Amino acid sequence: MAVRFDDGDENERLAPVVPLFPGASPSPGGGDALANAEPTAERETTADVELAEKALLKKLRTRQLSVREARSMLLERAVDAESADALVADFEARGYLDDDRLAEQVVHAATTRKGQGRRAIAQALATRGIPRETVDAVLAELPDDDAERALDFARQKARSMGSLDHDAALRRLHGQLARRGFPGPVAMVAARQALADNGSSPSGVRFR
Repeated sequence: MAVRFDDGDENERLAPVVPLFPGASPSPGGGDALANAEPTAERETTADVELAEKALLKKLRTRQLSVREARSMLLERAVDAESADALVADFEARGYLDDDRLAEQVVHAATTRKGQGRRAIAQALATRGIPRETVDAVLAELPDDDAERALDFARQKARSMGSLDHDAALRRLHGQLARRGFPGPVAMVAARQALADNGSSPSGVRFR
């Protein structure tokens, strides 16, 4: 709004308009520009969340994620914690995220394809962010067959160690079993039994 004043001259002049707020400029239409401005920051935040949601859906089409992994992925894409928690809760409700189901898949792969022991399975579950109570529950359902699985794995590996003497083969086989999460005594018994089955003796003599 312009203010008119009289300096004694017949011609009236307009005083310049002084903005009420620093950096503000009058709206050409006379309205409040700040009130009419769209919430740009809010629109950008919504767009970020939508992009992150699409990225998470795409990831889940190729690989099952734990709740913790999904939340971490959202946070890495600059989604705020509140929005990330809301998305994760929605995905859980829709069955896209399920830590119990993921734990069962990890255990199945570990026991049937990787020949892993309980310790390695527990570590794999913890690394994926599976809650401790879920890890304990799924391990409790495992049969106590570490010795059998260790021996099966050792027999497979022993076949390729024919060129090694007994002690070298025993050390290597024991190390492989230990890295797969079998306890030391279980690994040693399995390694010795597998080498014996394969015709290797401590003296280095092989029986055909």
